[in-house]
Amino acid sequence: MRESTVVRKTNETNIALTFGVDGEGTGSIHTDVPFMDHMLDLFAKHGQFHLDIQAKGDIEIDDHHVTEDVAICLGQALREALGDKKGIKRYASVFIPMDEALAQVVVDISNRPHLEYRAELPSASVGNFQTELVHEFLWKLALEARITLHIIVHYGRNTHHMIEAVFKALGRALDEATQLDPRVKGVPSTKGML
Repeated sequence: MRESTVVRKTNETNIALTFGVDGEGTGSIHTDVPFMDHMLDLFAKHGQFHLDIQAKGDIEIDDHHVTEDVAICLGQALREALGDKKGIKRYASVFIPMDEALAQVVVDISNRPHLEYRAELPSASVGNFQTELVHEFLWKLALEARITLHIIVHYGRNTHHMIEAVFKALGRALDEATQLDPRVKGVPSTKGML
């Protein structure tokens, strides 16, 4: 199985995360940040991943450290679970609507960490969750997974819907890019490595 477990303990957070590429969209997610729990549940379900997260952190300050550190752990687990990346499709592009919102995620499992984030969210928060943390999460995920990630929210009015479309599209794009293609011999790169 393509699976990895990452444990991260700092003065700010304590996280244990297991990520399985070839899952069934199930798992147990508890981050102390309810909005992130919801988004990560959508990500796992739509990506057909297995995702277990137990995270505690200094949410009495704000949700930043937990959100950032969960993304770091998830990125590391994704990178480790893919191993040498032999036989993967590597690329994917997915559009997902959520009512009035439309999000697009384009991914390259490239070993070249980069994030392009084009989303003008109408609200600074959804409930208690600061929406600027969506960028922080995606950037740390791309950095630690060593993937190129382009996120475009083409339009929308409801901030929750816009972010939800992003996480669903992220799950589906990573699912597609990590699929094994029997036609691919070795790694999908003319360099001979990713």
